[in-house]
Amino acid sequence: MSTRLVIDHRKGGALLRHPEKAHRPDNPIARKPDWIRVKAPNHPVYHETRALMREQKLVTVCEEAACPNIGECWSQRHATMMIMGEICTRACSFCNVTTGMPHALDDGEPERVGEAVAKLGLRHVVITSVDRDDLPDGGAAHFARVIGAVRAASPSTTIEILTPDFLRKPAALEVVVAARPDVFNHNLETVPRLYTSIRPGARYYQSLRLLDDVKRHDPSIFTKSGLMVGLGEERPEILQVMDDLRVADVDFITLGQYLQPTVKHAAVKHFVTPDEFADYAAMARAKGFLQVSASPLTRSSYHADSDFAELRAAREAKLAAVRSGAESV
Repeated sequence: MSTRLVIDHRKGGALLRHPEKAHRPDNPIARKPDWIRVKAPNHPVYHETRALMREQKLVTVCEEAACPNIGECWSQRHATMMIMGEICTRACSFCNVTTGMPHALDDGEPERVGEAVAKLGLRHVVITSVDRDDLPDGGAAHFARVIGAVRAASPSTTIEILTPDFLRKPAALEVVVAARPDVFNHNLETVPRLYTSIRPGARYYQSLRLLDDVKRHDPSIFTKSGLMVGLGEERPEILQVMDDLRVADVDFITLGQYLQPTVKHAAVKHFVTPDEFADYAAMARAKGFLQVSASPLTRSSYHADSDFAELRAAREAKLAAVRSGAESV
């Protein structure tokens, strides 16, 4: 059985999740091809994971963004925590997260995230957030506290963060980097030409600079970025973004199919085939990325545990090759 996952995000049947999009004309949701169908979540561990998230009063991007992989991931206890609330200050046309004025930060959240990671027994955890343009540091100090709390509660867990762009937040990045996550992820999301319509609150070169600055501050931290495809981008534009990311020394790239959450969101222009994804993956590897994940259902945190193990092994192999070459000279 396959199904389209739908999460009801209306509160009391009255408050719309995306009031800023209400004036937009409807974009009919195209029928998905067979290769994007997913099974309804019904595994017992899925329900256990969901219960733990509710018990710890935690928000997950899996639910808020209506991720199609939630059944598979939660059945393996892989939930991506979304910190700093469920209300975002941005209004990207692709995103299903609620837009509005966020609530005050929850001082108890870092410890609850750490406790949840320990209870789930995670080897690797992904922690993301909404954009918090309302905060002087964009939430950087809160990210650092969460990283510290996870390390205290589950010292062996490797930590991957997926951050906002910290636009116009001086010194915010340095605070997060100083907490030394194992992977620093920030998604470019789409090609520069589409930013004004798809990601209007962001700036392509700010996002690119953020990733470059992570490596400048601490070259040992793995960097990662992702793109959605199917929004109207052209193949040469995708390849140029890959080149831009390599110039910034980004280690890991993900590419996945954009799926339209509602009729008020940006329309899918094209369903990229598995063969096209395989071609993009081959091109990315040829350009020098240590790790590549490219498939219709790829998302930033999809298979992040096994991907991190492969990423670390790829770096070790690369360093070993460099040492071997130096010794032979």
